Amino acid sequence: MTHEREITAPVDLCLPDGRLDPAAVGWTRRPLHRANLRGWGRTKRWEYWGVVTPAHVIGVVVSSLDYAGVHSVYVLDRATGEEVNTEAVVPLARGVTLPERSGVGPVTARGPVTVNVDQRPDGTTLRATAGDVEVDLAMPLPDGHESLGVVVPWGQRRFQYTVKDVGRPVHGRLRVGGTWHDVPADDSFAVLDHGRGRWPYSIAWNWAAGSGPGRAVQLGGKWTDGTGSTENGLFVAGRLHKIGDELRWTYDRSDWLRPWRITGDRVDVTLHPFHERAARTNLGVVANETHQCFGHFTGWAATDDGERVDLDGLVGWAEEARNRW
Repeated sequence: MTHEREITAPVDLCLPDGRLDPAAVGWTRRPLHRANLRGWGRTKRWEYWGVVTPAHVIGVVVSSLDYAGVHSVYVLDRATGEEVNTEAVVPLARGVTLPERSGVGPVTARGPVTVNVDQRPDGTTLRATAGDVEVDLAMPLPDGHESLGVVVPWGQRRFQYTVKDVGRPVHGRLRVGGTWHDVPADDSFAVLDHGRGRWPYSIAWNWAAGSGPGRAVQLGGKWTDGTGSTENGLFVAGRLHKIGDELRWTYDRSDWLRPWRITGDRVDVTLHPFHERAARTNLGVVANETHQCFGHFTGWAATDDGERVDLDGLVGWAEEARNRW
């Protein structure tokens, strides 16, 4: 069992003056936090949906960094390795809607990248258009399905609330150019990264997520080190087993396609990449470099009662991101 505190009742993320509410620090099995953020310039809000199908990997981002909205739609053809990526930067995040609660209310972006997300108690629909790409997806929310919510406290004025919902069912369709592709329910899965917080200027993180029938894993590193919070968890049949350890990440920054190994007392997994997505932005004061590797997992993770769950065959990604923002 983890040493971290489980939160079981709704809670506000912030005190009335905008500082982190100590009662909000902990983790949840379903979204319970209201991100009542105050202040400008350090506030970051985003929704990221990553979808893996037998034929494609899809990524849709809506974000507000206060001074800009950054939205994108990404598609990887798994057979050919061809990438299609459209990104839009909107000054002052005009036309962006990002609700305070995960799973409640609309998420929207307007412009060259148009996104409409409808969140309801029984599930989420996502529609997006960008250039020659169109996405039309439904992510049902099964009864009893759990996600991992965590508040990471760097201090009273700098903190992040994240929800990682891994292994969500998904079905729908994808258009690339003039061709429509099915997103089959039996062989596809979706991952949500919901983020709301007030960030330091410079930060780095690792993130890994993988899913398969009846099993999923969510792992993070770097950005949580020393905070007393982690974003690590194992999902078995939709049930979360929270992992409180800070994990060891081993990978080769000179060759991102070499295996990534992530280990701890309750985790020993390796991602074997089949594709690297690299993204770089350097505007001087604002800069980002992300290496996201898609691949297959091998290894295991342990449940709360110590049972080792085989994770061989899970599909997903591991990444390193470094931001000045």
